[in-house]
Amino acid sequence: MFKSLKEAFKIKDIRRKILITLLLLLVYRVGCWLPTPGIMLDTFQGAVEGGGDFISIISAVSGSALANGAVLALGVVPYINASIIIQLLTIAIPSLERLSKQGEDGKKKIGFYTKITALILALVQAIGIVVGFGTDTLDSSVFFGSTFATGFLVVCILVAGAMFTVWLGDKITALGIGNGLSLLIFVGLLSSAGQAIFNNIAGISSTNLENIWTLLIFFGLLILIFGFIVWIDTAERRVPVQYAKQIKGRKMYGGQNTNIPIKINANGVMPIIFATAFISFPQLIMSIFWYSTEEGSAYMWYQNNLGAGTWLYSVLVALLILFFSYFYSQITFNPEEVSRQIQQNGGFIPGYRPGKPTADYLKKVSNRITLWGAIFLGLIALIPNLIFSFVSTPGSLINAFSATGLLIVVSVALELEKQLDAQLLMRNYKGFLK
Repeated sequence: MFKSLKEAFKIKDIRRKILITLLLLLVYRVGCWLPTPGIMLDTFQGAVEGGGDFISIISAVSGSALANGAVLALGVVPYINASIIIQLLTIAIPSLERLSKQGEDGKKKIGFYTKITALILALVQAIGIVVGFGTDTLDSSVFFGSTFATGFLVVCILVAGAMFTVWLGDKITALGIGNGLSLLIFVGLLSSAGQAIFNNIAGISSTNLENIWTLLIFFGLLILIFGFIVWIDTAERRVPVQYAKQIKGRKMYGGQNTNIPIKINANGVMPIIFATAFISFPQLIMSIFWYSTEEGSAYMWYQNNLGAGTWLYSVLVALLILFFSYFYSQITFNPEEVSRQIQQNGGFIPGYRPGKPTADYLKKVSNRITLWGAIFLGLIALIPNLIFSFVSTPGSLINAFSATGLLIVVSVALELEKQLDAQLLMRNYKGFLK
């Protein structure tokens, strides 16, 4: 990774893209600390800290922007939820399914629908924050003493901040290196993690040296978990494919041996995001319309029985990850289409006839690998929290280094390295042709 960055900075075009990416990420981080007019920060931060694990996790994903009452407090959460909804509707609605197969024009239209959905979700979430956290968090003096007008102003600013975040992600993708929205999540998670680490280190005193050993054990376990994620994320099953020799005119084509790489974790972090979003959606609705920290309320009942950290939550998340792994695998890998392409190019898998036998074999291999990938995601979703709980890890570190966060950080870092290598390789090819 560092070697690729060193080589990239030597090339003017790639260096320019990296600098643009860093500049836009800096703008995003500034927006995560820029306070929203009309919000009383002390009261608002207290409401976020007392909102339970669910609110804390959302704040961690946004890089503590929600806890800061910042302009970009909503972050990319509305867009992520909108993407999940549109992908599910693409399977259920035939017109959207046809649109997804129409190339770039279809992708642009689906992207437009996703942004409209994100705008609606951002509006609902902003209203929920203002109503749920109460008028005590609003500074009505900002807007002529009117609480309603101040709340309306805060909602408009939060919605505009959410859409500005989406715009920043698109600009990073177009002008910089890597997927913009993924990098925004990546930076937000690293910021939350760094802040949690700094706060825990600052809390160490000469009379409480046990915290030092707790942090050392935590970091040791974290390195092992990161290594395990990288090992699985790069693992793949290679299905051999042979292409028959073909004579066209006076030239001979084909006769090559290649393979189809099928990654064990081909779905990435999406099944975990789908599962956690599905099980957390009722709590999100309660936090918008029936938010209350009093014992006996619907929100606190859900938090205590089905919230993050409970045994029932862990079981349901594991089952949902298994379900969504197979669901998302059907979207990303089509055995019939792959078999058709192999046959059209004059290829075959040794031991299997072209056509349906090849498709059945690819489907069987895909199902087996998907099962192991789902087991891996289930372990990553459950084991880190269990391991960290045995070493008395502070809650701020557990939220900052959640399973979803760990997978996103590793996946984005590996993808960024691949994009840098691809840019360097393309540059070398251009130099060779010249």
